[in-house]
Amino acid sequence: MKILDKYILKTFLRPFVASFLIVLFVLVMQILWQIFENIAGKGIGMVFILKFLYYTTLTVVPQALPIAVLLSSIMALGSLGENYEFAAAKSAGISLQRLVRPLILLAFLLSAINFVFLNNIFPHAILKQRNLYFNIKKKKPALALVAGSFNSDLESYQIKFDEKYGEEENLLKKVLIYDLTGRHGNTKVITAERGKIISEEGSRYMTFVLYDGFYYVDHTSASKTQAKKKRMPASEATFKEYEFNIDISKIGGNDDLGAEKIKNSYNMRTLNQLSDTIPDLKRAYNEMLSSRANTISTIANGKMLYAYKDSIKVKNIDSLNILNNFDLQNKISVLSAASTKMNSALTNVRNNIKTIKWKRKMLNFFDSEFYGRIALSFSCLILFFIGAPLGSIIRKGGFGLPMILAISIYVIYFFVNTMGKNLAEESSITSLLGAWISTLTLFPLGILLTKRATNDKGIFNIDTITQPIINFFNKFKSKKDQ
Repeated sequence: MKILDKYILKTFLRPFVASFLIVLFVLVMQILWQIFENIAGKGIGMVFILKFLYYTTLTVVPQALPIAVLLSSIMALGSLGENYEFAAAKSAGISLQRLVRPLILLAFLLSAINFVFLNNIFPHAILKQRNLYFNIKKKKPALALVAGSFNSDLESYQIKFDEKYGEEENLLKKVLIYDLTGRHGNTKVITAERGKIISEEGSRYMTFVLYDGFYYVDHTSASKTQAKKKRMPASEATFKEYEFNIDISKIGGNDDLGAEKIKNSYNMRTLNQLSDTIPDLKRAYNEMLSSRANTISTIANGKMLYAYKDSIKVKNIDSLNILNNFDLQNKISVLSAASTKMNSALTNVRNNIKTIKWKRKMLNFFDSEFYGRIALSFSCLILFFIGAPLGSIIRKGGFGLPMILAISIYVIYFFVNTMGKNLAEESSITSLLGAWISTLTLFPLGILLTKRATNDKGIFNIDTITQPIINFFNKFKSKKDQ
């Protein structure tokens, strides 16, 4: 490898590593903030939180890589132009194409790496991350009884107290408990002047000991007959000491966080698995449509709706208006039967339209994922051929202007890609077009910028806009001078 190639690669790789890590951090933090409320307060161990962050990082790597390529290509080529290294290279007879040749090879390599990552690591990371997030989300909050408000962390109990004190913070004042274990609402209420919580480490039960309290139970909703309701509507009692246990085994603990309950999502499969699954889904979808069509045809007696020759056909039949061949009573019977069949067919369509749409959408999900991964793999290459000529044109390095341009271009790419994906999922366009529409949109821009950078021209020639205006005012100026 020549010294020039090493220097160009070094100029590119430094901002690439920095921008990749920055973009990766921003994307991970964005996801973390979105789901923070479902993780906080669940008593999750640090090991599981680090695992979740690790798998989340792996899922966003394919998105961070194209952004880093775009930003670093603008910065690297802009820095070369800003330091007049382009001019020095051209004076030595080195063209722009020869100068960026090692970067083009590197862009192909990064696209290949992104493809391998999307096909092998990304599905596994999605599987682990989604299941871990699902298990954390479903996990009950860690027990933390707070004074002054109702605590609902304990299943089937609502507990409120005014103050928690003592060396172990297990003594309570002015306790109010709603016992909902009967599943009939707030039918059981316990109040006490004082209370104590006894909980041993490793035990599945928490013991409440209450002192100087009142106990009230409403039996009305539990009674089945009116006679029983009248005889025993409620019971109440006062107590000096009352003790009961609450099962807390479902609160805390990380035993089930590693369980994999979601396994068949479209983004959890490799390209080979997707290509094997899509034909089966299409076959099942077509069979469902055929079955629904046959059902409607059967309801409407579709096989009878065709013309055929009849040797004993009665003459003088009005074939244009069939109802004119019947008397009033038969007309009513015919119309009633037609209305019944039509309503039955419409009901069948209404009952199945949601299922058909969902089946079609699921098929579109698999199709879009298959083509989308291939398109995303080549996004590194496409964005490089936009960023490299753009950097050589603007001739600015650093994180200032290149960052603004990179964000603007990627926002366009992301918006068009998301729009295409949504349209494909709704069957408005094909999945192939939906996956590649962002690439097709930016491809002409890459060609335009490459041509202008090769010919050492700006993004656009501002003189073509300003010169006619200047000439127009110069005419008036010359007339005044005369």
